[in-house]
Amino acid sequence: MANYIYNAKTKSGETVSGNVEASDVNMAIAFVKDRGYFPMAVYENTGPGKEIEFKVHKKVKVKDLSILCRQFHTMLNAGVSVIGCLDLLRSQTQNPTLRDAMSQLYDDVQKGKTLSESMKLLSKVFPVLMVSMVEVGEVSGTLEQVLERLSVQFEKDTKVKSKVSTAMMYPAVIGCIALVMVTFMIVFIVPKFVSMVNSVGGTLPMPTRIILFISGLFTNPLFLLGFALVIVAAVWGFRRFKSTEYGKFFIDSLIFKMPMVGVNVQKILASRFTRTLSTLLKSGVSLIHALEVVDGVVNNQIVSRGLLKVKESIKMGSNLAAPLEKMGIFPLMVTHMISVGEEAGSLDSIMEKVADFYDEEVETSVSKLVAMMEPLLMMVLAIIVGFIVVAMILPIFSMYQGVGQ
Repeated sequence: MANYIYNAKTKSGETVSGNVEASDVNMAIAFVKDRGYFPMAVYENTGPGKEIEFKVHKKVKVKDLSILCRQFHTMLNAGVSVIGCLDLLRSQTQNPTLRDAMSQLYDDVQKGKTLSESMKLLSKVFPVLMVSMVEVGEVSGTLEQVLERLSVQFEKDTKVKSKVSTAMMYPAVIGCIALVMVTFMIVFIVPKFVSMVNSVGGTLPMPTRIILFISGLFTNPLFLLGFALVIVAAVWGFRRFKSTEYGKFFIDSLIFKMPMVGVNVQKILASRFTRTLSTLLKSGVSLIHALEVVDGVVNNQIVSRGLLKVKESIKMGSNLAAPLEKMGIFPLMVTHMISVGEEAGSLDSIMEKVADFYDEEVETSVSKLVAMMEPLLMMVLAIIVGFIVVAMILPIFSMYQGVGQ
């Protein structure tokens, strides 16, 4: 008997973890399900050594998994055996974490384990989506096609993230430049200018005194130390709060309610939900199990709580569209298209088209949001710089008035 660590979700959507004793990973999964949990990851407890080994290496990116699946599929298509593919991949893979994982898979498969069983032991490297689909591919004899679908899925996920990151880059750069410029003016230029005016004499105008007060704060070591401590404490507190179930739910709910941002997040979740579910169903995964996997992939507490009710409704004989519509999370187009797909018997292909549509919608929406942010940032920058310039000019006028009198 071996000791297995599990991460699972309860019926209320809470994340739990623990240990079970079992002869193999399949029995461990069965034990977790017997406790009324939905297992998200189950792997053998091999001690702290292996955990540390994977933590010190680089994180495995979705792009790396996409390349891995594409190479694996190409070699299988060329007639190379699974063990032969693993042997080649462990020597060709650039990412050190993924390379170590491929070596572990090679050793385990050589000892008689299936590929999916070995991948379950490396749940920190291979996502639940990938493990579940590989398991179905091995059972159905369609591993080659499954790996191709996974590579397409990961490629599209990477493209969406890349487009969003690229779109947000320009406003972020403008914001950083503005912050540096304003800080430089307040800390270095304003104090010298004001001291020059003070040497002539006279009372400083209110705007100048405000800027001088802010400048004094930024040059005060005690204030800077206190400010840094407040920032560190705020970040630590936020991360602690976010790690709780209530914190995750509160933050996800808040994001949904934010103007413009909430709509885009809803579209991103709709795209991720439909594409992942489509990929799983095309690979032969049952609907209930597919929804459990999707729950972990979407990683949103509002969706997780809603999917628990959806799964219960399906187990009682309902279709997918009706309980999804009751959730009220995804746009109506998603549930309507799912209803059409269920009636036509083409749910997987319909959801793939819906995912493509929302990928384009996300790109368009983010571009519009960035287009709105650019002039807004410039306007804010102009107001701040203008206030500083006015605060510097007013003492000059006061000085000339004093000379005139």
